[in-house]
Amino acid sequence: MGDISYRSPIYLQVREIVRTKIEEGEYPPGMAIPSENDLADMYGINRLTVRNAIDALVNEGLLKRIPGKGVYVMGDKMERDLESLGGFAQTMLRKNMKPSTKIVTKVLRKAGEKYGMMFGIDPTDDIYYIKRLCYANEEPVSVEEIFVPHYVVPKLEGIDLSVFTLYEVYEFYGVRLKNARQTLDLVHLEQKDARMLDVDTDTAVMLFECTTYNEENRIMEFSRSYTRGDKCNFSVHFKR
Repeated sequence: MGDISYRSPIYLQVREIVRTKIEEGEYPPGMAIPSENDLADMYGINRLTVRNAIDALVNEGLLKRIPGKGVYVMGDKMERDLESLGGFAQTMLRKNMKPSTKIVTKVLRKAGEKYGMMFGIDPTDDIYYIKRLCYANEEPVSVEEIFVPHYVVPKLEGIDLSVFTLYEVYEFYGVRLKNARQTLDLVHLEQKDARMLDVDTDTAVMLFECTTYNEENRIMEFSRSYTRGDKCNFSVHFKR
């Protein structure tokens, strides 16, 4: 567990104890460390001292605070650029990693009220629902759910998405994607999806939700990507 002495500042000792637990895998990437209160009780010290130790590790990039959720361990990451419009395969290739996907589900279903309103179509119109498992260098990285209106790519049902990427298919059908809006949250997976990503249900994953528009500013695609926090981070570049 590690012992606290008075030979050096206590917060520095706590910092090194937590760092060691991260390095030795007791606190693995994507997992929350014990709360500040729990750590304070564990070592019989003041909560503020614990907070100073945690803040130091957050500043180093070893830990990340998620408001309302806790403090999570960060891992070695591939950087995902939220500024660039592109799919999973393009992102991995830019990072010199070998991408591959496994289609879990691909069905044609009714849009329903929610997606009918989102895509500006009738609730009885058809949309494609695609669920796939994405790999980088043969390691599972994310589970993706993708929704595409039938009218965008009418023949998508017969296209092998393990051969062609969705972005290639869009090009085949003259669909010109212009921009996207992406949000990020931290969530826990259901057991089935967690098993596919080789994580347990207590491990937090990053949820990227992306809405993609064409040149007429109409929504062409909506996706959710549940991504392992120990395999990916993100960056945003601001330009004047």
